[in-house]
Amino acid sequence: MSFDRPMADRRGIVLGVANDRSIAWGISKALVGAGARLGFTHQGERLERRVRPLVESVEGEFLVDCDVTDDAQVEQLFSTVEEKWGGLDFIVHAVAFAKKEDLEGGFLGTSRDGFLLAHEISSYSLTRICQAASPLLSEGGSVVTLSYLGGERAIPGYNVMGVAKASLESSVRYLAADLGPRGIRVNAISAGPIQTLAARGIGGFSQILDVVSERAPLRRGVTQEEVGNTACFLLSPLASGITGEVIYVDAGYRITGM
Repeated sequence: MSFDRPMADRRGIVLGVANDRSIAWGISKALVGAGARLGFTHQGERLERRVRPLVESVEGEFLVDCDVTDDAQVEQLFSTVEEKWGGLDFIVHAVAFAKKEDLEGGFLGTSRDGFLLAHEISSYSLTRICQAASPLLSEGGSVVTLSYLGGERAIPGYNVMGVAKASLESSVRYLAADLGPRGIRVNAISAGPIQTLAARGIGGFSQILDVVSERAPLRRGVTQEEVGNTACFLLSPLASGITGEVIYVDAGYRITGM
């Protein structure tokens, strides 16, 4: 293993790139710089138009339409992986969704269908993806997903997404326990607030950014590149002893008591 290219020739898929400001895209660029071979997913034609030029810019090896709530599409994704590569070394899971109306007001007003939908897409999808990928994942393989502090604390405006992220973090621990005997690691990154397409749906997000700049020990937020570098480390053999963890990349703002 080369320390300057720790992902050389490792094959992985990235789920959740929406545009060039996505955290998933920051991770993708870091992985390519470290030597990884990547395949990507999108959901629907609208997102394909945004994502395809990005995939081509890093010589991604395939782009597959995959709605994580559709078992047939999930199976088709891994059929493509098997056909193209015959196996798989890592997965980046950067998929989350909640209804806009369930991110407004307080958590008390969460609808039943909104609660279930947020959990299916933002939490259960990690388990479903790992189920389908398991036969293809190599020993020493790794999975990384994305969380947020709202899964640990009650963050105004994060509401049902915070509860779904708490479920996601618990899933990381159980999946790590199940896949660990095969040498496969599962971790989460809890990134500080970054201005992404998804973040725009959270009420008061700009105020959160201001608070981070005022109170975080580094007196700033984190960048897409910093999260990307952390994910690259966790996915690489350099992190071979780390599994079942939530790694905070947030300029230290978690420790400020917000």
